[in-house]
Amino acid sequence: MTTESNLESLLREGHFVVCGEMSPPQGADKDAILRKSDYFRNTVDAVNLTDNQTAIARMSSVMSSVFALEGGVEPIMQMTCRDRNRLAQQSDILGAYSAGVRNILCLTGDYMSFGNHPGAKGVFDLDSVQLIRMVSDMNAGRFQCGEEMKAPPRMFIGGAANPFAEPFAMRIMRLGKKIAAGAHFIQTQPVFDFPRFERWIKAVRDEGYDEQVYILAGVMPVKSAKALIYMKESVPGMSVADEYIKRMESATDPKEEGMAICVETMKRLREVEGIKGIHIMPVMWESITPRLVEEAGLLPRPKPRMQDNLTSISDAELPPEVKKAGAAPKASGVEA
Repeated sequence: MTTESNLESLLREGHFVVCGEMSPPQGADKDAILRKSDYFRNTVDAVNLTDNQTAIARMSSVMSSVFALEGGVEPIMQMTCRDRNRLAQQSDILGAYSAGVRNILCLTGDYMSFGNHPGAKGVFDLDSVQLIRMVSDMNAGRFQCGEEMKAPPRMFIGGAANPFAEPFAMRIMRLGKKIAAGAHFIQTQPVFDFPRFERWIKAVRDEGYDEQVYILAGVMPVKSAKALIYMKESVPGMSVADEYIKRMESATDPKEEGMAICVETMKRLREVEGIKGIHIMPVMWESITPRLVEEAGLLPRPKPRMQDNLTSISDAELPPEVKKAGAAPKASGVEA
């Protein structure tokens, strides 16, 4: 099934795609989304709008995605199973689609203990595989209960994969379940351990999954060795090679070294068989995205193919520090 997603059209045409990620504000500030959109327009092909990431309350991913469209970038609306039951999920999907959102990433969601409302109750009415299946059924014109709908959405459906968590065989099996449920694309956790990632993608190829779904490999720029150590020691399912920690610890400018590691990883991933794109996760550091994409040799980006509801913004309307693709700004290192 073909959707009206620009991301899907680029992948179908064989482009190596680039996705970014934007953290919605912890407040009712629509302009924060519009300002951050400046870093992604003409720089990436689509942008994830996170859904209360790390279980911290933020502007909804639904409205953030709508505002991102207004800012001239194609959104990938994240939806977790943590905060909504299946009725609320279906309602939000229909509303988002009617407002122009064409991509969805179906996730379990971080547990409440990670966030600022640890006493809140998680919903988890569905798991991420079931959520993917429900969106696929909605695309086919059926509600989760089996009733038909008159004006179904046509979402480009994504899921997540962790190449590093154990048990390894279970991760490959779970990827297969997401594909069978109807996932069109997969975004992975950030790569900081290339040998383990290569082991995973080889297993994916051996199962033929790389021919059934578009796989986008995750990368993450970090600002300090402390961040890598935290991921290695405290984040379940993450694997960080010691060489990266040593590089960050010995660097005179850790931020520059973190960006260099990210760019190196992007270039390396581009050569891996079965990888169809990159997903950049610049957690609360969106301003660095243009520089990463430029230094990785991934500019200019192809022009949007499908959607006609992306806002067209002339050069005269752009902030001085944000330039057109091919001349991306150097990041200041200060979060907007």
